[in-house]
This record gives sequence, structure tokens and C-alpha cells, in this order.
Amino acid sequence: MAALRLDLEDLRAALKAAGLDAWLLYDFKGANPIARRVAGIGGFVTRRVFVWLPAAGGPVALVHRIERHVLPDFPGEVRAYASWRELQQQLALLLRGRRVAMEISPDGDVPYLDRVPSGAAKLLERLGATIVSSAPLISRFAAGWSVRDQAEHRKAAELLARIARETVAEVVKQAGSAREAQVQARVRQRMESAGLVVAEAPIVAFAANAANPHYEPREGADAVLQAGQVVLLDLWARTDPDTVFADQTWMGFAGGSVPDEVARVWAAVRDARDAVLDKLRAQWRPGGGMTGAVLDDASRGLITERGYGEFFTHRTGHSIDADLHGSGPNIDNFETNDSRELLAGVGFSVEPGVYLEGRFGVRSEVNVFLTDAGPVVTPAEIQRELILPA
Repeated sequence: MAALRLDLEDLRAALKAAGLDAWLLYDFKGANPIARRVAGIGGFVTRRVFVWLPAAGGPVALVHRIERHVLPDFPGEVRAYASWRELQQQLALLLRGRRVAMEISPDGDVPYLDRVPSGAAKLLERLGATIVSSAPLISRFAAGWSVRDQAEHRKAAELLARIARETVAEVVKQAGSAREAQVQARVRQRMESAGLVVAEAPIVAFAANAANPHYEPREGADAVLQAGQVVLLDLWARTDPDTVFADQTWMGFAGGSVPDEVARVWAAVRDARDAVLDKLRAQWRPGGGMTGAVLDDASRGLITERGYGEFFTHRTGHSIDADLHGSGPNIDNFETNDSRELLAGVGFSVEPGVYLEGRFGVRSEVNVFLTDAGPVVTPAEIQRELILPA
């Protein structure tokens, strides 16, 4: 693992521009994936680790004497401690009178940012630090996609789209025989055969089960597809454990004639997805201040206008980085008010849904990553109409 996954000169400039003395990264037992990613912390950490990345001067790492190995090739000074007294003394030397960024979220508004325990934060403040949220630094230095990430994401996205189209087209012709768990196993096998890294099984849901956004089919307790039911397939994977995910949801209908309500719900969800994409294409510019909350409002507003607002029960999209649900800006003004600016280099899902409990649910999911030239949507060919039996 690389010692630091960022350019120190760029970070120093960003810290100075923000009036910050340092970014202080903290980890204990893997609780802070942001710190692990940025600082290159390797292995299982059973003692507290602090990494000091200052606006002026060199990086400093504080590690326990028995765990010096967790920061291989660290490009700065590694200071070892053993007792809690030693740790606090070392922290006080760094912190006194300093304004530092850490993974905190005021009022816990954005849980993906809130990685520092309140007790640890209070200790650091008592030792002399003024702590502010590292949210802008995370978006720029932790959640951003590299050129390789973008290329590998595109590969994964096109593979998932092909598998999804083929599978849903097969399944909608198998009313009376297709079972959710069997289709799930089929999709997973196809993803793995295509060379994708599959950490979790996809979601396959028919009819009323599709109204549960996190439904998990269980063999023996899963549903058999019947004529006149919707089919939902949500699948995610990546080409390599060190790159970013692609994450998609596709919809089908087991019948040649789509009922009016299913058609209306599908149109509302598709149009809400496209409202986000259209707004990005027309209005997003680097440094323009657009937030995920604004995009969530666009999506949710359209679904509400169509009469289904109360049935859209989750945010419009989530950050994607080294984690499927990443630490960058979410497309959200519902579960949280995500006011972080959408920067060039970040990626996220766009996945509005309508869930009519006990009847059926519809979701459509694509991914976006932002470049200086504008948004790039994957897969290249997104779903426009429900997949029907040929």
C-alpha cells in the first residue's frame, strides 16, 4: 500500500487556502476508512494511530511501539508511543493553538464523515486543538477517482450493463419458473466469469419484493415470478479490489402489456433520474458550488409532482469511491442535508425509486463521475424503457 495517496504540495496549498494548520487523521481498529486510504495505513490496527499532515513542515505519524509496521514507507517522521501519557504528550506538542481538520460532521449530519469518536475529539480540543470538519479535503483528496479508477469503472459498468440486459430479458420470459435466488446465483456467476470482483450477491426482486429497497432473496423463501409482475435487478462490482465500483439497477416486466400504473411509476422514476443528469449537463461547472442536495431536490421534486413523493423513501444517490457507499458527496437532501460541493473527480450513483409496499417497486440506477469537461454517465447506454419479453 502506498504511504500517502495524495500530493502533499496540493494538500498544503488547500490547507493554507482554508486557513488550516493541518489535517489530522485518526484510526483505531479500521474505524476510519478515510484515514486508512489517505495515509496508507495497512493491516489490522489494534492501537490508536494519528497522522499529522501540516500546511507547513513534514508529516508526522504517531503509532504504538508494537505497531510501527502499519505505516510502511511513511514519508515523514514516525514517532512511537507506548503509554497513554506518552501519546497525549506527543499530541499536545502538535496540537497546541492549531486549527486542524478531522473527520467530524456537525450534529452528525453526514455519518460517512463522522469517523472520530466524541471522546477523542474532546481530548484533542483539551490538548489545544480547534477542530473543524475535513469534508472539503475528503472530497478532493480521499473520494476522487484517479484516471485508472475512471477507466476501470467504465469497464465494470459496461460488463454489468450487458449482464443485466441479458439476464432480465431472459427472466421476463420465464414466468412460472424463474426463482429469485436462482436468478441471483446466475447473475453472480456471470459477473465472476466476466472477471469482475463480486463482494456481495446482487439483489433480485419480483413484484412486492421489489418494494423493499434492500431485499435479500433466500433460497426456499424466495418468490417465483408470475405473469404480470415487475423484475428488479440491482448489481454492483469492480474489476479489481483497488479500484472503484460500478453500481446499477435495471427493471423488467413479465408481460407484453404493461399496466398503466406500472408504466406511470416507471416513467416517473426514469424521468427523475434524467432530471438529475440533465441538470448536471446544463449547470454543473468546476467550482460552481453545485451540491448533492440540489440534485436530490430535482429528482424528488419530479417524483412528487407525479404523485409518488411519499413512496420515494431514500436519497437519490450515494458517493462511490474505494467503498461502494463512499465518503464523498451524496445526492441527498432527504436522509441528510448534504451541502458539500460536487467537485471534479468525484463519482456517485443516481438512483431514484418508488416503492408501493405490498405491490411493486421501481428503481433505476446509473453512475456519474465528474471531470473538468463535465459529467460522464455510465453505462454508455442507459435504460429508457422496461425490458419486456421479446
